[in-house]
Amino acid sequence: SGVAWNESQHCRLLVPEQLQLCRRHLEVMPSIVRAARRTQALCQQSFADMRWNCSSIQRAPSFGPELLTGTREAAFVHALAAAAVAQSIARSCASGELPLCSCGPGPSEPPAPGSRWGGCGDNLSHGLQLGAAFTDGSARAGTGSTPGLRAVNRHNGAVGRAVLSDSLDTRCKCHGVSGSCSVKTCWKGLPDLGEIASDLKSRYLAALKVTHRLVGPRKQLIPKEGDARPVTEMDLVYLINSPDYCTPNPQLGSLGTQDRPCNRSSVGSDSCDLLCCGRGYNTYTEEVQERCHCRYRWCCSVVCRRCRRSLERHVCK
Repeated sequence: SGVAWNESQHCRLLVPEQLQLCRRHLEVMPSIVRAARRTQALCQQSFADMRWNCSSIQRAPSFGPELLTGTREAAFVHALAAAAVAQSIARSCASGELPLCSCGPGPSEPPAPGSRWGGCGDNLSHGLQLGAAFTDGSARAGTGSTPGLRAVNRHNGAVGRAVLSDSLDTRCKCHGVSGSCSVKTCWKGLPDLGEIASDLKSRYLAALKVTHRLVGPRKQLIPKEGDARPVTEMDLVYLINSPDYCTPNPQLGSLGTQDRPCNRSSVGSDSCDLLCCGRGYNTYTEEVQERCHCRYRWCCSVVCRRCRRSLERHVCK
């Protein structure tokens, strides 16, 4: 993202559906690159304590089978990427980075008492429009993808953008003598993408397994189980069950959990029982150095000693 994009060197690396958009909007590509990097980091943070820890996202765009076959994990990645691209473009508009857009439109409702609309809000509408064109182009790509998989990817991308839209909130800055906040200037802004990732993680855990079936005149995504609730526009959906990710299986995209650190005292997904899949774990002691016995020295520094401490580590067998 730190270099200028050009049509021949960079745009040709994208799928055909994204190539024309890249050529027409070269100036937006650094925003999309930042969104991709943020998606990678947040996916790994969100799943760091689970059997599938999203490490395979580092191989993008050469994804493994678990992100190419309509799994629950692929649903999360598509949704988060779609939200990240839209948010990045919306904020780039507001910062003045993009010449074809600027601040978001002012709210239509009157401001709260003692406040006024001002500042420069994130341009959500432009981010959603351009972001959808880019990420849906990716969802349509793939010579081996089926109509059902493309429909699932488009649906999950739309869920990510819908969660982002719902997160648009009022931000205010106080003005007044001695911080009295006699007047507040307010605008509409988007939260950090980490909040969106947390919301989508909850939807990942409650995702619906679906099938792509003809209903009336057109095909739709409907629940695989007959007694499941209907699919809504805010549900993440998937086509196939994920592997348990306990043992290595390249055909399924499973790296296994051997040698992964676990928490012996936890009862959550990072516990040694769950993360190690019942295989047990090895314990070893590690000696670390850290600052200790710190004291303030006038003026103006903090002086510390270096102490050694033994830590007990646990890794899955």
